[in-house]
Amino acid sequence: MKTAIVTDSTAYIPKELREKWNIHMIPLHVIFGNEVYQEEIDLTWSQFYEEVKTKELPTTSQPPIGQFVELFEQLSADHDAVICVHLSSGISGTYQGAVTASTMVEGIKVYPFDSEISCMVQGFYALEAAKMASRGEDADVIMNRLEGLKRSARAYFMVDDLSHLQRGGRLSSAQAFIGSLLQVKPLLHFENKVIVPFEKIRTRKRAMKRMVDLLAEDVSTGEAFQAVIIHANREEEAVEWRKELSAMYPKVEFSIGYFGPVIGTHLGEGSMGMGWMKKY
Repeated sequence: MKTAIVTDSTAYIPKELREKWNIHMIPLHVIFGNEVYQEEIDLTWSQFYEEVKTKELPTTSQPPIGQFVELFEQLSADHDAVICVHLSSGISGTYQGAVTASTMVEGIKVYPFDSEISCMVQGFYALEAAKMASRGEDADVIMNRLEGLKRSARAYFMVDDLSHLQRGGRLSSAQAFIGSLLQVKPLLHFENKVIVPFEKIRTRKRAMKRMVDLLAEDVSTGEAFQAVIIHANREEEAVEWRKELSAMYPKVEFSIGYFGPVIGTHLGEGSMGMGWMKKY
């Protein structure tokens, strides 16, 4: 069985890695007024953070179902199956779009996978699936591996300005108001597929230290882990943090990712996060 791997743009997998492992990408959209951009195609993360300095905060939208159908039909020419790895269904309808599209194509079996997370931790799932597919592994075997990885997948992040999350409906007005009033830098995470506060922390420095403590707890078993530092237009800070963490945890493979246009719209510039999962 030949299996294709698809993910959406919010996995933020670098283009060279997507090409190396033959991962197909469906872009989400960022909308500034009447201008619609395909994330990661028409608009990079660095361009996005420049745009929002002079324009009103954009809105975002999931890919049209027809885009999924078209891609699945193309892949059916030389694949028996396709595994689609998508951002959490609790914050976007993208996963459901793939499910709906899967009922509209013939000649290929579609396996939608809800990562229940986003950014490069979502990307870890897609990369693992692609590596297994390149070895000729069966789609059911790959899906079982992905489900198993969920047990070790974690992601924590902090935002500089709670108003973005509140405006996008990802955080209540009361939580945003109280947080801003107290100068709180809440540590957030995904729980039951949605973004919720994990702990309330007063400063950025303490929030980042808490993420490191949480990583330390998980990697203390000595098993192989991969981790990603995720930034919203704070690349230099991310690079320094990776140097520091690589020295502290030499057995963990650290990479640097970013909050791209769609996720950055809801979190805002200056956000920092870290995610990890076990590595096979």
